Amino acid sequence: MIVLISGASSGFGALTARALVDAGHLVYAGMRDLAGRNATAAADATAYSPHLRALELDVSSEASVQQAVDAVVREQGRIDVLIHNAGHMVTGPSEAFTPEQILDIYDTNVVGAQRLNRAALPVLRGQQDGLVVWVGSSSTRGGTPPYLGPYFAAKAGMDALAATYALELARFGIETTIVVPGAFTHGTNHFLHSGSPSDTDVVAAYETKYAGLMDQVGQRLADLEPEWSDVGEVAKLIVSVVETEKGKRPFRASYDPSDDGAVVVNAVADRVRSEFLHRIGLEDLLHPTA
Repeated sequence: MIVLISGASSGFGALTARALVDAGHLVYAGMRDLAGRNATAAADATAYSPHLRALELDVSSEASVQQAVDAVVREQGRIDVLIHNAGHMVTGPSEAFTPEQILDIYDTNVVGAQRLNRAALPVLRGQQDGLVVWVGSSSTRGGTPPYLGPYFAAKAGMDALAATYALELARFGIETTIVVPGAFTHGTNHFLHSGSPSDTDVVAAYETKYAGLMDQVGQRLADLEPEWSDVGEVAKLIVSVVETEKGKRPFRASYDPSDDGAVVVNAVADRVRSEFLHRIGLEDLLHPTA
């Protein structure tokens, strides 16, 4: 299959791109600034396999997204799988993030996916076939520790968008799966490269009551994560979804070694969603049209 994945310079994206190539697929690994900050990542991808191709893709730029999609279609004539993986984590007291920072977080995690959809979905709709995979987060319905609020809110927005898109794409023969990783304190760069609030005065005010809380949250999440936890299993899960027969792919698939409760809550929410669609006579939207 021809796969286009965003945010593939590191973490889930890089692992998934390589796992898909190992499984026999041709993967375009979207990452921004190939000539600069991600030059090494692009070189590593190119060296890994001729079937793994680094592609300039900045989800914050409509022009960049369109150019990336056009390049894949020009070279391959189609896109079989679109994977929304680009995202950015921030940590700190929610009040200390400026509105502009919150907008930036949403732009990367939610609006970026919309830009990529608007560029790629006309291709998939024209094919009357395809798979859209959204890499979400257990934080949308699982345990939510403090000091991660803006990131959690953005991931919840992405989840809601994905659930609606699933219904709106079904009659075009396009399938949707939301992959839900749990919290990983190692194996990705999420915590290492997380953004910080710019209002340092507010941060200082919170330190009077919550001194060292962010370090405590990080340590307690690490303590909760079992030794056998493997971030590479998320990539394997995505490969499994891609290789499942069309019409039998799960709407949601999770890998959460820390068991923060999201699997249980998502199961209830997804059951209610399905039952409601049956009640209003739109149950055909739960599966792609053959």
